[in-house]
Amino acid sequence: METDKSNNPVYSRNDTSSVNLPEEEWKKILPKDVYYIARQKGTERPWTSKYETSKEVGTYYCAACGNALFRSDTKYESGCGWPSFYEPISKQSVIYETDNSFGMIRKEVMCGRCKGHLGHVFEDGPPPTGLRYCINGVVLDFEKAKDAEKKYNEANNTRKGT
Repeated sequence: METDKSNNPVYSRNDTSSVNLPEEEWKKILPKDVYYIARQKGTERPWTSKYETSKEVGTYYCAACGNALFRSDTKYESGCGWPSFYEPISKQSVIYETDNSFGMIRKEVMCGRCKGHLGHVFEDGPPPTGLRYCINGVVLDFEKAKDAEKKYNEANNTRKGT
């Protein structure tokens, strides 16, 4: 979900350095719904994310820190109720931890930059990876490919003086 980034000094779609803030600081800079999921390992209700059935072309970013996470061409309809992807944008985009909550053993997926909770990964996805990254839409920001291209072109034209 698009969040107001003006209050978030660590949000960057270019900086890939680790973000380590005290929880009190995260609580100040993140919207309540993003804080609940990213920092308290919450879960949004299934079928409530605007990204769950989205077919738009672009890139998904961490709503807490701006780290690039998934490309839309790896998104698919899994029927689980949350946005699903079969592969992260890079090996550094996400990190993993064993999650033993609720009497289950699962693999938690966290942002590789801020360690915010994103969701879980399961081994029942489609080829080529066989993985299903089941991600909470609240902790995702999305940028359409054409918007990104427009920003890139505008920046280059500004540098060229045109």
